[in-house]
Amino acid sequence: MFYNDYRWNARSEGDDPRVTGEPDSTLLDRNEGYEVLYFVNRVAERNYSTSLNKATYQKIERIIRSSPTNIRSQAGIRDWILQNWNNY
Repeated sequence: MFYNDYRWNARSEGDDPRVTGEPDSTLLDRNEGYEVLYFVNRVAERNYSTSLNKATYQKIERIIRSSPTNIRSQAGIRDWILQNWNNY
């Protein structure tokens, strides 16, 4: 991970870091390491599979940090990343 200020513990029973699936309306906690790590991996694999390298993963992570705070759902943040990829 590019940043080192994440919390690394699941907050509740429903906040399982091993849950898999597509980014959806679930809110992304940008401070929870497990959630961000999972989300970065999922976005990279689904949208940037031809350029998977450390720089790609870190770019996604940096874009998450700079995305508007009023966009909170996984799907919303994913869409914002895709729309703004070339600006970073």
